[in-house]
Amino acid sequence: MSKLSRREFVYMMAVLGAAPVFANSHTRMMDTNKLEDYYKLKPFGNARFLHMTDCHAQLLPVYFREPSVNLGFYGNYGKPPHIVGEKLLDYYGIKGNKRLEYAYSCVNFEKHAKAMGRTGGFAQIKTVVDFLTKNFGEDKTLLLDGGDTWQGSATSLYTRGKDMVGAMNLLGVDVAVGHWEFTYTAEEVLANVKLLDAEFLAQNVKVKEDSMMNGVEAFDEDTGHAFKPYTIKKMGDARVAIIGQAFPYTTIANPQRFIPDWSFSINDDGMQELVDEVREEEKPDAVIVLSHNGYDTDKKMAEVVTGIDFIMGGHTHDGVPEAYPVKNDGGTTYVCNAGSNGKFLNVLDLEIKNGKVVDHKFTLLPIFSDLIPEDPSMKKYIEDVRAPYLKELTREIATTEETLFRRGNFNGSWDQIICDALIDVKGADISLSPGFRWGTSVMPGQAITFDDLMTQTAMTYPETYARDISGKDIKLILEDVADNLFNEDPFYQQGGDMVRTGGISYRINPTAKMGKRISDITLTKNGQKLDARKSYKVAGWSTVGSKSPGEPVWETVETYLQNVKHIANLKIDSPDIIGVKGNPGII
Repeated sequence: MSKLSRREFVYMMAVLGAAPVFANSHTRMMDTNKLEDYYKLKPFGNARFLHMTDCHAQLLPVYFREPSVNLGFYGNYGKPPHIVGEKLLDYYGIKGNKRLEYAYSCVNFEKHAKAMGRTGGFAQIKTVVDFLTKNFGEDKTLLLDGGDTWQGSATSLYTRGKDMVGAMNLLGVDVAVGHWEFTYTAEEVLANVKLLDAEFLAQNVKVKEDSMMNGVEAFDEDTGHAFKPYTIKKMGDARVAIIGQAFPYTTIANPQRFIPDWSFSINDDGMQELVDEVREEEKPDAVIVLSHNGYDTDKKMAEVVTGIDFIMGGHTHDGVPEAYPVKNDGGTTYVCNAGSNGKFLNVLDLEIKNGKVVDHKFTLLPIFSDLIPEDPSMKKYIEDVRAPYLKELTREIATTEETLFRRGNFNGSWDQIICDALIDVKGADISLSPGFRWGTSVMPGQAITFDDLMTQTAMTYPETYARDISGKDIKLILEDVADNLFNEDPFYQQGGDMVRTGGISYRINPTAKMGKRISDITLTKNGQKLDARKSYKVAGWSTVGSKSPGEPVWETVETYLQNVKHIANLKIDSPDIIGVKGNPGII
């Protein structure tokens, strides 16, 4: 890395990095600063892509703590996004730049959050999108949405994603792909796609042959594609192909029962065939893949598939401030990611000449809510969406003097609360909670509202369970999830984090062979080793197979929080991690 000399950092270091930082700056700066002071990019090229992903239905500005643990191994050791904290600041040459420290890292998070406030917010994003589009040229600009947009809040659950469809339409999204979108029923997905102004693409989602024989419709009956696989867009004088890639493990990581007629896969061979076909028949000036594979999976796809210029990726929630170059047999493909929760907007400017991309400029643009006025139309839309539920959303449940967060390879403080609640309310020995990466943060001194709780739990299969599971099977569960996270081959990684645990501690060696990563599982209440032959009462939620019998997990957690009333001195059940000394992916 050339750090400060990198072209994409010139703007942020010189302009955003110099933006004033005041306590309570949201109220002090909104009236005094102009948007163009901080968000006017220097003109470059003749085609502009704006890209956001993984907002998880967060219409309002949020607090979001970047991970302090994002481990990379094998070919991804020490490479983005597996660099955190001070090491990330050193890698990109931004240490001491308060704005960029706050945007890209967990360093001084509480201090920076207190001074600069929340990030994101659809009313702020629309202001920036409109400004950057108008500044560059509407006929030369496209807005891409990388998925995980219709899930993650109470209102998205209550409206079955329709609140976010309306927000996307008002924002002006041109092309979209999906993942958690598919956790609604197939009928609901298709209804929302019909309401969506954007084109919804997926080259790797097929209608099963048996389903087609039974009358289930496909976008293309010859190929079996459930959705349009690609589109051609005119951008000024250029013609650009955009190919959609949905999350390939949707029916493994999420319930198949909601979408029984569709199959998902990485389909890298099909991607190569499609790229070749599009290049040959459409003669585009550039090929862009809008992906929800996850960052490491996108890097591997860039290695094995030729002919792609840029992969605009999502799923793993990685805010990477560069277009990462990946060499392949056909040249170089650049991989980009736009973080999560509306915190960033990717800006990719291309210079296209003589039928190809000859240069580019990439900026991962932080959305600092205190620097950006709200778009009035989007603000009103959000107020109207929330109005029927506002009393319930703003209801205070408990208070906290801890920072509550989720994102990280192992237990976060929000996850620990969920695990503790499952044990306490269900009377269990052990609790298990999925390693979801969605969920915002709550700052010390804040009240925990029902809205906050739903950013951690709002989903279509939230039911809880309590059942007897043998010690042998508990270890198998931990081993299976560890392989999903740390498999040497990115095509076998599903993109979540390690299953969260309550009531146990354990040792993990991420680089060990499958089935050999987990050892020394111990019950925290008495220090006894887990007995493989003994059964334990285990509580959990979010079962992918059949529906669980218990109440939704937000009811379980609310019962617990109402009893506890105040979160303090929270003990997080972190595992003992072997072989990570010196790894830049952990603080």
